[in-house]
Amino acid sequence: MNIRHLQKWKNTKKYLWSIKGLLLVLGILFLWWKDVSIQIGMKDIAQTPKTATQAQDFAAEETTTLAKNVSHFLASKAQPKAAPNTSKESSNISSNLANTYSNLTYSDPNLGSKSGVDSRARAAKRKKQRAYVDRFANAAVKEMEKYGIPASITLAQGLIESNCGESRLASSNNNHFGIKCFSRTCKKGHCSNFTDDTHKDFFRIYKSPWESYRSHSILLQKNRYKALYKLSKTDYKGWAKGLKKAGYATDPLYANKLINLIQDLKLYEYDR
Repeated sequence: MNIRHLQKWKNTKKYLWSIKGLLLVLGILFLWWKDVSIQIGMKDIAQTPKTATQAQDFAAEETTTLAKNVSHFLASKAQPKAAPNTSKESSNISSNLANTYSNLTYSDPNLGSKSGVDSRARAAKRKKQRAYVDRFANAAVKEMEKYGIPASITLAQGLIESNCGESRLASSNNNHFGIKCFSRTCKKGHCSNFTDDTHKDFFRIYKSPWESYRSHSILLQKNRYKALYKLSKTDYKGWAKGLKKAGYATDPLYANKLINLIQDLKLYEYDR
């Protein structure tokens, strides 16, 4: 092999090495690109189900919320406007909040219609009120004759405080006037604990509702109520205002509520 052929062979060899080097670089680049593609593809595959699941969960949550809203809306339309008050009344009365005046919502027909109370609900409530009055009117009159307290006042307070005799305190304790027990030495069965607004108090337990009526009369013999006995037994307005002034109840509208209830049910007819 002469020098010319040798030089040509070296050049060819260098060219082949260049081709190999280029192919090697291209191979490395191809492998790198394929690995990146695979990683990207795997990342997309991993994320897609997660995103779909989130979308399904979000859609399910939105559907549930929408269903609840629609259900509440339909329920509110299907019931009288007074229904929420009735529900609250049941909840409060079950714990016997002593100053719950739910009777007044259904008492005056004009007041009831203005507040959106269904006429059937008002009629049902009126029936319960009349039944309560018929049951305890004689007891109220006897207490009036013995202690000088207007029967209308006693009946109105009983109606309000006991929610027509349906409060838990009235049904469980026969306590129709929200009378509390402040003694620390009372015997078992003398009183029980109920939730009153934001604190707990002990309320008297009576053997019968009529015993509760007598206890109410005795309670009003305290010095704080003495000024009331200067009023006529037919002055139910003066008695109602006097009870509020003496602190029988904390409701600022207590006197007005008693008066409205007495006038609406014509309880003054029992005063004499």
